[in-house]
Amino acid sequence: MSAPERIPPRSVTPVDLLTEGELTVRGRIREASNAALLCTVAQDGREASCVYKPVAGERPLWDFPDGTLAQREVAAYAVSEATGWGLVPPTVLRDGPYGEGMVQLWIDVAPEAELLALVDGEEPEPGWKAIGFAEVGEGRTALLVHADDERLRRLAVLDAVINNADRKGGHLLPTADGRLHGIDHGVTFNVENKLRTLLWGWAGEPLTDDALRVLRTLDQGLGDGGPLAARLARLITPAEVDATRARVTDLLTTGVHPQPGGDWPAIPWPPV
Repeated sequence: MSAPERIPPRSVTPVDLLTEGELTVRGRIREASNAALLCTVAQDGREASCVYKPVAGERPLWDFPDGTLAQREVAAYAVSEATGWGLVPPTVLRDGPYGEGMVQLWIDVAPEAELLALVDGEEPEPGWKAIGFAEVGEGRTALLVHADDERLRRLAVLDAVINNADRKGGHLLPTADGRLHGIDHGVTFNVENKLRTLLWGWAGEPLTDDALRVLRTLDQGLGDGGPLAARLARLITPAEVDATRARVTDLLTTGVHPQPGGDWPAIPWPPV
């Protein structure tokens, strides 16, 4: 009699762990505008820190339907994964101690990484891009700049696709291994143009070949029957999926980074 076939253990991915693991609340993140809880998630000897944002803790917003911020966070992760850039930490929608909510892998930040700065003068130094002037007290102003960094440039493209209405400096998480993550994507995918960000340094400049390649991939995935369109359809409205497709088409047609519009504040407040 032959020995029974041995089935190798399944490799548990971060998404598996976030989806299936036991979620335990450890504390509250007080700086968040909506309920955000620091948790651990554990399964089969593996454990990770994560953030849990229950739908029940969302504050009503006049321009976003109630109870949809968690789905928008997961939709932003779906688009990020479709780009292949891995800019948004693993994010899932699941049940938790306070009901359904968004659960996202916790990212440890490298504090020495400098992506934003306030500088004197009217022009940025080499390696930096100008955002605009900011009041710094006692009648003084300074130039707010962000790094001329390819990781930020990719994030600017992602934000244009998902129509991010709140890209603040505190939402940029560089890590010790050189990667960059963006978080807090609850106010995204609106059908109206609400792009509000600190990453305006490339406004009006040609998109890179890398960005154009990724946008063509997104365009295919958002087509009729496309895998990304199907995934987003479970998270946002049909009109919002159509608007996302239209933004990708517009970026491919113009071939440039978008510029601030006049009907919506271009820079979030506070900016950090």
